[in-house]
Amino acid sequence: MTVNDVLQGVKVLEVAAWTFVPAAGAVLAEWGAEVIKVEPREGGDPQRGLVTMGLVPAGEGGVNYMIEMPNRGKKSIGIDLNTAGGREVVLELAKSCDVFLTNYLPSRRVRFGIDVADVRAVNPDIIYARGSGYGPEGDDADRPGYDAVSFWSRGGVSQALTPKDSQPIMQTPALGDLLGGMTIAGGVAAALYKRKATGKASVVDVSLLGLAAYAMTPVVTASYLYSESPLPSFDHSDSPNPLVGNYRTKDNRYVMLMMLQADKFYGEVMNLIGHPELETDTRFADGHSRFLNRVELIRILDEVFAEHTADEWREALAPLSGAWTVVQDPSELRNDPAVIANGYIPMVVAMNGAPYALPTNPVQFDQQPVVPIGAPEHGQHTEEVLLDAGIPWESIERYKDDGAVL
Repeated sequence: MTVNDVLQGVKVLEVAAWTFVPAAGAVLAEWGAEVIKVEPREGGDPQRGLVTMGLVPAGEGGVNYMIEMPNRGKKSIGIDLNTAGGREVVLELAKSCDVFLTNYLPSRRVRFGIDVADVRAVNPDIIYARGSGYGPEGDDADRPGYDAVSFWSRGGVSQALTPKDSQPIMQTPALGDLLGGMTIAGGVAAALYKRKATGKASVVDVSLLGLAAYAMTPVVTASYLYSESPLPSFDHSDSPNPLVGNYRTKDNRYVMLMMLQADKFYGEVMNLIGHPELETDTRFADGHSRFLNRVELIRILDEVFAEHTADEWREALAPLSGAWTVVQDPSELRNDPAVIANGYIPMVVAMNGAPYALPTNPVQFDQQPVVPIGAPEHGQHTEEVLLDAGIPWESIERYKDDGAVL
């Protein structure tokens, strides 16, 4: 295992479930922080149950990837927050932590005695980070949210990506959650810097709806600026710039071209695809001409790209100085040369000893890739964490007997 050490010495207490906020804890762990995950005493993080419910099949070696993904590199402690002893333990742990992470709704935080005022009462210097569906203010502040609802659907992402007159497309699992986790981790890092520089601890908020609004900035802003005359829409056959778009190959793959400066790259592309005559063709001699005759040029390019396979185009376009790629399936990423060279998807060993591939967060420090340890078993570190917090063994036994901790 190798992790970065930029947050070495930082201690994080995570009282959260599912993926959104726990993903932030996983990133902080990969940056070197010690992350203690508080799970319900009975059953643990409900995401553990997706395998037993049959919603997520266990992978080879019994790996539950949906629990491994957002919980790698953490310590787990099982606590029953419905008990006075459980609440007492959480606040005792908070005393020695730098960051408190949670995605519990405001009403639950108050009921469990772990809201900002409660935690700050025992540790005024702690950074309190909250992830939510709809933000800390407004009528929906206490409304439950998931990324498919708050980020993907209500945030306009689904509608923007769905073809006209089609059923709204669904996102891939945890898309908004993982992006949101990275965002929270960045906010926590900034808050740690602020505390070091000013001595003041912040409350950090990130919502899935706010994340969607930010991700959709070009579309949202354009909708304000052009409300009276909506922006024109184009499909592949009449794209304003034929050097921006997907072209089907002989083996039914696609080559994506993304050269916004068409004048700069047009001649180079025409030569590399084996049709230098198109560079001097009067119909396509300059940007204005190509726009007027774009339907014909795209038709020609469609025919040309359909003559060769994706691998053949990889070789032919390798010298191209503009941006392009073959559209890949996610399963192909593990063998992508750039992914391999940069260590973006290392092999990780689960606590049960089973190896599996797991993408790490994309931030690297000093060009050091990360290889994290797997996610902990439910309550694996209960005694260790409590002893490290200075709680005597006699008290730990009492908490266990009372059902406060696992």
